[in-house]
Parts: sequence; C-alpha cells; structure tokens
Amino acid sequence: MVMITTFALGLIILSGAAVRLTGSGLGCPDWPSCYQHQLTPANTIHPIIEFSNRMITIGICVVIGITVVMAHFRSPKRRDLILLSWLLVVGVVGDAVLGGIVVYTKLNPYLVMVHLWLSLGMVAVGMILFHRSRYDYSLGARADVASQLTRKISWLLVGVFCFVIAAGTATTGTGPHAGGSQGQLVAKRIPVALKDMAWFHSTTAVVFISIALVTFVALESTNGPARLRGASRRLFVVGTAQGLIGLIQFVTHLPGWLVEIHVLGAISLTMGVVAFQLAQIARDKEPWVTTKKSADSTLTSVVA
Repeated sequence: MVMITTFALGLIILSGAAVRLTGSGLGCPDWPSCYQHQLTPANTIHPIIEFSNRMITIGICVVIGITVVMAHFRSPKRRDLILLSWLLVVGVVGDAVLGGIVVYTKLNPYLVMVHLWLSLGMVAVGMILFHRSRYDYSLGARADVASQLTRKISWLLVGVFCFVIAAGTATTGTGPHAGGSQGQLVAKRIPVALKDMAWFHSTTAVVFISIALVTFVALESTNGPARLRGASRRLFVVGTAQGLIGLIQFVTHLPGWLVEIHVLGAISLTMGVVAFQLAQIARDKEPWVTTKKSADSTLTSVVA
C-alpha cells in the first residue's frame, strides 16, 4: 500500500505538470470550487483539465488516509511509520492549500516552484516510509554502514540534487509554459533570460551526473556491496537519461510533451537519490517481508 501511495504522489506531480503545459492553470479561477458559485467546471478543455487534477488530489488524500490507518493498526506498532504517514497528510494538505494560493496569485512563478518542491519532497517521504516499513529499525537492530565515504557522497548527491531541482524549476519559471492560455491573464515569469537559467541548470546537472558516474565506477571497480552498486547504477542511468532529455527539449524549444517526460525524470531521480541514500546502511528485513517472500517462492514452485 505504501508503494502505491508513493506512485500516487508521483502521479499528482505529472497531472499538475500537465495542467501547466496545456495552459490550464487558470481553468478554474477559484479554489476549492472551480468557480465562485459553482463546484464543477464548465464543459471546456481547460477547466476540465484543472478540475481533474484537483480530483486526483482528493483520490491521493484517500490513499494517504488508508496509509495512516494501516500505520496505526500495524503490529507491532512503530512510531516512526506513524509519524511519516502523518507527515504525508501534512504535506498533501499543505500542497493543496499552496495550490489554491497559486491560483489566486495568478500562477506566481515562485510559488509554482515551491509547489513542485513540496510535491517532490512528499515523494521522498513516501520512499522513506516504504523502505522503513520493510526493514527492522528497532533499537539494537543491525545497522551496518557499508562505507563512510559513500555515505558522505550520498549526502553530497542529495545536496547537489536539491540545487538541480531548484535550478530546473527556476528555468521553468523563465520559460514559455506559464500555465495560462490564450484569453486568460498571462502569468508573470521570472525576470531572467531563459538561456541563462538553462545554462545554470545544465551546469548543476552535469555536476550531479559526474558525481554519480564516479561513484558508480568506483563501486563497480572495488566490487562494493550489491545493493549499493545497484542503486548507484540506476541513479547514473536515470540521471544521464534525464540530462539527455533536458538537452533535447531545450534545442527543440521545449515541446510540452517532452517537458512532461522531463518532469517524470525528476520524479524518478528523486526516488533514485533517496534509494541510494537508504542503501548506505544494511538492515534486516521485517519478518513479514521474509515470510511473504518465502510464501511467494513456494507458490511459484508449486505452480511450476
């Protein structure tokens, strides 16, 4: 269920990006209803797209609510899982309120940036919650650090990645996809040249990919722990693919569909950075995970 919640948090980011890229950001000029005296949208494309995004948010609230209930009724009960599940509640409420403020400020680009940061932060929390639900974090449980060096590098990657995301969202704030459409009030843009912001964003991305590459090569050449090598490999591959997509979208003048794929890449990279960070410490799996794996193996053998 927790993994479903994490993917759902990624879905709301994609749907929010679709709202902006289709020029539907002001399709519903009011919040939480679409219009001041009407809850539902008019039968036109932009209001329908914007209102659909809000409906997805409601669906995610339900999914997160189920996650909270499951954390409370889990046996044995774990305080860390309960706190993380409630952190998702706080995040989704804050994201929804911020979304309303974005509408009322006519798509203020700085608030749109924070809106995405918060959404990606919730994806990170969802990943941490999923990981912790599967591993033993009790007092005295095994917690073997693979390497102090790679642990420091993982934190360096987190820091650089934050700069990459900040620069990327700022680049979007200077670009053509403001979120409004023809006939609506044109949203303000960040007063920096797109090419300058794109250059800064690409520079931070190159630094991130370079660190990921060196880490991957070092782990492979020294035959590091399998979990670290796997996490490092995925991070480098996704980061490189994301960089190529970013380059292509810039030289092709930012087509909306390619920007949407780039947003998907940002979600994937967020999950990859968190996964590499969590892989630094080896822990024993929870008994229910081991039992389920054994049961699945037995079932496969019987079917075969």
